[in-house]
Amino acid sequence: MTSVKEQEAIRKLLVFLREWDSAHKVARSCILDNFIKSNDGKTEPELELEFSQGASLFLARLTVWLRMTYVYSTCLNKLLKSIGIFLSAASGHRYLLEFLEIGGVVILLEILGLNHLKQEDKRESVKLLQLVADAGRKYKELICESYGVQSLTAFLAASDSAEAQEDVQVLLDSLGHGNPKYQNQVYKGLVAVLLCTSPRAQQLALQTLRSMLDMVGEMASVLVEPVLGVLCSVHLGVQYEAIQLLKGLLAHQVRPTLLKGLVALLTPSGKKTLAFCDETSQDPTTLCPREPVLVYVQQAAAAKAVGVLAKESAEVAEELIQLKVVHGLMVAVGNLDHVASQRQASISLEYFVHMFPFVEECVKKALGHTLFQRFMDSPETWYTEMDPVQAEELASNTVDIPRDLARMQSTETNPGVS
Repeated sequence: MTSVKEQEAIRKLLVFLREWDSAHKVARSCILDNFIKSNDGKTEPELELEFSQGASLFLARLTVWLRMTYVYSTCLNKLLKSIGIFLSAASGHRYLLEFLEIGGVVILLEILGLNHLKQEDKRESVKLLQLVADAGRKYKELICESYGVQSLTAFLAASDSAEAQEDVQVLLDSLGHGNPKYQNQVYKGLVAVLLCTSPRAQQLALQTLRSMLDMVGEMASVLVEPVLGVLCSVHLGVQYEAIQLLKGLLAHQVRPTLLKGLVALLTPSGKKTLAFCDETSQDPTTLCPREPVLVYVQQAAAAKAVGVLAKESAEVAEELIQLKVVHGLMVAVGNLDHVASQRQASISLEYFVHMFPFVEECVKKALGHTLFQRFMDSPETWYTEMDPVQAEELASNTVDIPRDLARMQSTETNPGVS
């Protein structure tokens, strides 16, 4: 027989549940407020004590109401936070199973795709998905099997909430690790994010891709073109993360393709730099300033990346020289339309001149004694004194260092390099 105390506790639980069942939206909102305030951070035993061993009865009501109303945003934020108290409760694994049985993961993912819902509601949904993923590999697989990667990457690309995007990044990083069955799917999803228009999403995707490089092996090849593409971003944070990822890619078999593509960006073709703009002008022959700017931003970022990668090893620097990087950097220095290209190319060129005597000889011959001396004295500012004739000579330079000579010079300068 149950004791009087236990009977009273059960009576209180039944009264509470009847109150919930009969309550309308406003009253239920108040009930959720009180529940969140009183139970946040509680363990499973504490929740069971609070509900006289019937906490699952309240969780079931919460999940049913979520399933019925999430499309209409009825107390959605409070509802998700309340469910989160159950899913995050220590020793409360059974709560997670009960939530999953009613299709909880699918509901949370669908919330992310509903444009009319608030960003804070979607962020709460991501937090619950993180709790699911934290439960182990089979739960990560469940999220991925429910088209979770597509939903999460689409939300990452479209969200205007930096906090929500950071939460999604953490979740995608979690799904990309300890989840061998679906790690390539996560990887491809993140690569697709690089094509979006959100700089913050691109930056976060680049960070996560870098953390996955050692796991994906030959899949790294699909990264080269998208990463080189985001170098045209005017956001320095995106450029920084892209260059860091390029450094990581040097250890993979894609290195030759990567370096070749990077050097090619130093000499954009005329077709790329002249684009017609039918959006900003009624005159179809008016040149659009937007495309050339992006191409030159990419040129400047490529010039900076070349210097960063060359400093990683003499071997990389040698490969770049064989790919005619000196010619490309001199072209970029001669780009009077974009000061950043001139500055970054000049800084990187100075490194090659300093490290390789034959490069110094070739550059000195191309510039002439006076201009070369200005370059050596102040590589970060000398180009500001350059006249159009000198710039044209640089832009049309024909410097070409033979492969064998470049390799020999590298060996002489760095005898430890084989």
